[in-house]
Amino acid sequence: MNPDEYCRQKAVASGSGVYYSLLFLQPERRNAVTALYAFCCEVEEVVEGCSDAQLARTKLAWWRLEIGKLSEGKPSHPVTSALLPGIEQFQVKPELLNEILDGMEMDLAQTRYLDFTGLERYCKRAAGARAQIAAGIYGYRNPATLEYAKKLGTAFRLTRVIREVGKDARRNCIYLPMDEMKQFDVPAAEILQSKYSDNFRQLMKFQARRAESHYAAALLELPDEDRRAQRAGLILAAIRRATLAEIERDGFQVLTHRTSLTPLRKLWLAWKTWVSA
Repeated sequence: MNPDEYCRQKAVASGSGVYYSLLFLQPERRNAVTALYAFCCEVEEVVEGCSDAQLARTKLAWWRLEIGKLSEGKPSHPVTSALLPGIEQFQVKPELLNEILDGMEMDLAQTRYLDFTGLERYCKRAAGARAQIAAGIYGYRNPATLEYAKKLGTAFRLTRVIREVGKDARRNCIYLPMDEMKQFDVPAAEILQSKYSDNFRQLMKFQARRAESHYAAALLELPDEDRRAQRAGLILAAIRRATLAEIERDGFQVLTHRTSLTPLRKLWLAWKTWVSA
């Protein structure tokens, strides 16, 4: 198995939102973005799969060393080997890869966020940096496109926070801001015990409105001259916004269910976004 095949198996499951977002990309750009997502999968698995926090930190430290090797053109892992062509061709910045690791280390350091300020900082590191790298691979002329990407990445992560509330709670993590949980009278114990309430649904509706506002704000910042180049990111945004809307239609059953769109609907959104952007 060569590095590109390894990354496809790791990060781009057939039928996933990422799969459809990359469907129409040129092969070299598709391979680079796939390698990026595979890198994110690898480091997220470190955080979610290690019960020993010190072992997880050791593994993340190994990835920092591997990013250094990648910068020197001497990667040793299939993911970084697949990323290597993108370092020169698409100016993939190692410092942004390290910023993703900063976000993963935040996951190890805390399982709760006092307020949205702290959560937003985490989102920018864990997902904003990823979206900036992806935007660079897609191609851009206006530097403002990177600011659009950072905000879009934050919106992606906020959507994930909503969608994965139950999954995260099962590993004792709650990403919903604690001051907002208090505002809506939703105790952490109820989330950890998967207990639904009207208060919980109102809290989640508040989170959904915030995520949607981040999508809208990000898209307003995308320069017109880069819109066509950024179509892959726009496809992913369309799929994740539609997923967010579906979660709300389902009554925010996120403590016990993971809402997904059908493959046909994802394909329709991908094609529609690609031809209209």
